[in-house]
Amino acid sequence: MAATKSQGKAFSLFMVGITATTAGIAYFSTGGKLFLPVGLVVLLASFGIFLKLKPLEGKPALGAQPAVLKLAGLAVVVLGWLVVLFGLHITTGVNGRFATSLIGLAISLVGALYILPVVVNKNAIWKV
Repeated sequence: MAATKSQGKAFSLFMVGITATTAGIAYFSTGGKLFLPVGLVVLLASFGIFLKLKPLEGKPALGAQPAVLKLAGLAVVVLGWLVVLFGLHITTGVNGRFATSLIGLAISLVGALYILPVVVNKNAIWKV
């Protein structure tokens, strides 16, 4: 998850903080009132460490990717999701819902596995 030891420590602190915060929210009425403020303090500390580490990372290695292709990939993924969503509301039978779900999944996978990687690999650092 992390590239350096400092990033790993900050990420671990973040995970502890988010876990304590959610436990404090979940068990607030049954005695978990201490977890919420402690978790929020730990989260704020991890955010502070993340912000301190950000300038040390340097310049991003990737060049700019074409925005139109990114939007096209996103549109195809969302279109697949909409096919599933509307297919569930339009058809009442199990076979029809199954078919529209598979079609929507296939459309989404085309966007996520074929269009979006083309965008990222267009200006990849290993092609320079």
